[in-house]
Amino acid sequence: MSQALIIADLHLAADEADKTLLFIKFCQERAVMTDQLFILGDLFNVWLGDDLSINYYQKVVLALKTLSLKTKIFIMAGNRDFLLGGGFAKQTNCILIDTPYLLEVNNQQYVLTHGDELCTDDKAYQRLKNVLQHPITKFIFLHSGAKLRLKISTQLRQKSIKAQQHKSYEIMDVNTATVNQLMQKYPGANLIHGHTHRLDTHINDDFTRYVLGDWSNNQGNAIEINHQLNRLEISTAVN
Repeated sequence: MSQALIIADLHLAADEADKTLLFIKFCQERAVMTDQLFILGDLFNVWLGDDLSINYYQKVVLALKTLSLKTKIFIMAGNRDFLLGGGFAKQTNCILIDTPYLLEVNNQQYVLTHGDELCTDDKAYQRLKNVLQHPITKFIFLHSGAKLRLKISTQLRQKSIKAQQHKSYEIMDVNTATVNQLMQKYPGANLIHGHTHRLDTHINDDFTRYVLGDWSNNQGNAIEINHQLNRLEISTAVN
C-alpha cells in the first residue's frame, strides 16, 4: 500500500465515456490501495460551477465518494476547473487544497502545484487568468444562466486553442527563474506539477522537478510515493 498517489490533467469531459471509465477503474483498482490521492488540477476539462457541472459527472462524483471511504482525496483546482467549490467537495467527500501544497512523506518534502502559475513567459495567458479567476468575475459568472455560462466557456476555449497555435513551445513551458523563486521558499523539497502535459523529470542542483503528463482515453500516468518515488502507467488494465 503506497502512501500517496499523484495525478493531474485528466480533462474529463461528459462526452468522453472511455476516459471516464479509465478514471473510475483507476479509483476502484489502484487508488483504493493508497493512503492519499492528490489530483493537481484539471480533473475536468471544464467546470461551469457546482450547481451545473455536478449533474454532468455523476459517475465521477460517485467514484470519488466511494474511494473516499478508503483513501483521503485532495483536489487542487486547475485552469480548466477553477470553479470547483464547496458543493463538489461535500458530495465527493474530497478536500480542496490551495496551490502550492507541501506534502511530506518519509521525511521528504514535495511542493505540489498545478503548474500554470509557473508559465510566466506566457504573459497573455497570465493576464487572462487574473481576470477570469478574480472573485468578482467568478461571482458574476456563477450567477449567470446555464446557457450563457456554456457559451462563454466555449468561446474562451476556442480562443485559447487558436492562441496556442501561435505560441512557441518555450513560452508555454515553465519559466526556470519562476520555478527557482518558488523552490527557494522550500529548501530541501522537490517539485511535482502538471499543466504543461510534458511528462519528464528535471534534475537540478537543489531539487528535482517531476512533471506529470495528461491522460488520454485509454492511458494515464501517476506518481507513486512510498519509500521512494516511482512513476506509474495507467491503462485499461489498471490492476
